[in-house]
Amino acid sequence: MRSSHPERDVMTLPSWARAREKLIVALDLPRVDDALRTATALHGLVGGVKVGSELFTAAGPAIVRELVEKGCQVFLDLKFHDIPNTVRAAAREAAHLGVAILDVHAAGGRKMMEAAVEGARQGSAGQPVPLVLAVTVLTSLNAADLQEIGIDGLPESAVVRLARLAKEAGLDGVVASAREIAAIRAACGDQFVIAVPGIRPSRHDPGDQSRTATPGEAIRNGASLLVVGRPITGAADPRAAALAIIEEMELAGRASQP
Repeated sequence: MRSSHPERDVMTLPSWARAREKLIVALDLPRVDDALRTATALHGLVGGVKVGSELFTAAGPAIVRELVEKGCQVFLDLKFHDIPNTVRAAAREAAHLGVAILDVHAAGGRKMMEAAVEGARQGSAGQPVPLVLAVTVLTSLNAADLQEIGIDGLPESAVVRLARLAKEAGLDGVVASAREIAAIRAACGDQFVIAVPGIRPSRHDPGDQSRTATPGEAIRNGASLLVVGRPITGAADPRAAALAIIEEMELAGRASQP
């Protein structure tokens, strides 16, 4: 991830190279000891770990500090969505914790996203600035769900509109499903970071996700980062599950090369 390892920027590598650097494991677990045990087991194998609302609510910023101190690249996935001043302050504190990536909801608007970028820079204090990503449309939502909240049309249209706005606001990239990657690339270019959740290996239960993809599909479509939770953390052997996903990513990347 660019913020901490510029020599291994995910956007400068061939799509098949260092697949493990592109894999972020979501520690969506309620117990701190389980999260730390999983992070330790996967350390050095994957590119980073994600701390979301469940774990952060259970453990607070202390879990982020501990993971960072252990050398983990942390994606703080709290999806900030508030008035610009509040989001600026939250992003500043997130950067101060030493996270590699943080995210905000693009629906918060241009001024809020610009404030997030400002806060991330302010909180870095001479350290690498975290990547700031915008969440476009949650992968659990489909067209019917969007219509219920007053957004007409297909999810792809909303995703691309929000991705363009995020780029104009100075963000590094977005969080979106694998189905929208091509459209985002066409709108925002090859250097725009696209982190893809909703990753499910073949024959794996999609759970509460609506817009899913396999690891291979996401890599072939051009994902920058893959965020995988339950298929790894819920496995009997998380390390073996992560290795299987990395292998699929590498094979897909090689096959997609000209």
